[in-house]
Amino acid sequence: MSDYSVPALKPISKLRAAGSKLWIFSVWALTLFFVVNLIGIIAAVITSSFGTRWLRAWFPAGFTPHWYISAWDEFQLGNILATTFEVVGAVVFLCALIGVPAAYAMARRDFAGKRAFMLLFLLPLLVPSVTFGIPLATVLYKFGLGGTIWGVIAANLVPTVPFVILIMIPFIEQIDPRMEAAARVFGAGTVRMFLHVMLPLLAPGILAALLLVLVRTLGMFELSFLTAGPTSQTLVVALYYGVFAAGVRPVQSIDAMAVIYMVTSLVWLLVALQFVNPTQIVARSKRSAGP
Repeated sequence: MSDYSVPALKPISKLRAAGSKLWIFSVWALTLFFVVNLIGIIAAVITSSFGTRWLRAWFPAGFTPHWYISAWDEFQLGNILATTFEVVGAVVFLCALIGVPAAYAMARRDFAGKRAFMLLFLLPLLVPSVTFGIPLATVLYKFGLGGTIWGVIAANLVPTVPFVILIMIPFIEQIDPRMEAAARVFGAGTVRMFLHVMLPLLAPGILAALLLVLVRTLGMFELSFLTAGPTSQTLVVALYYGVFAAGVRPVQSIDAMAVIYMVTSLVWLLVALQFVNPTQIVARSKRSAGP
């Protein structure tokens, strides 16, 4: 019986091997297709931002940095960039100030209705921003915060603070509570214990969470658009107005503004990556799961 069963399995194993190779090839082909298209789009925008005239040709007729100067003056990008940095910095700081202690309380305390409270708290992450953005903007305008930079900051805090809590809870749960108990035995109060014991251990998680908050805030369009005024527009909102506002604008000027937005986001990301490695979350999870 064994003499006939082994040859019968060979076509099946060959078929599985061929299917596995076909799947790997398909994944790599789709990845390559996506990367090539992405590089092509970015290259076209950058080339157009420097082009003098580009019609029915592979490359523009000439190149000039004039469009960057024009976009900087026309869209007042100096003020917009300053506002963007203020919003991002304030959101990141307040998320750390509010989200980390809240995550500690949620990770270390058990109370009735904790799961329901956690679900309610995470709703801004589960529903589209526009769903709660319009009522939120109405409330902010009612209290005089709409159209101001404080309104933009408050609106961005609604999804980002739960985001920090969601990321930080697993980090906190990985720390042995006996370390906190030992610190209290030696006379450390809650604040001192948190600053000198918990904070150094949570530093990789905090930096990783704030890095994600930074990137998320830079690209947050809906809430910023609904709450921003003429003097409190972030860069992504100003880019939208530059494309869709009334009037005729050279496409090269819009492309120059888009390049400035991409470079700004990339600079923020590179600076943040100097302080945190995104793989720390996975590495810490593997260490905690090990023997």
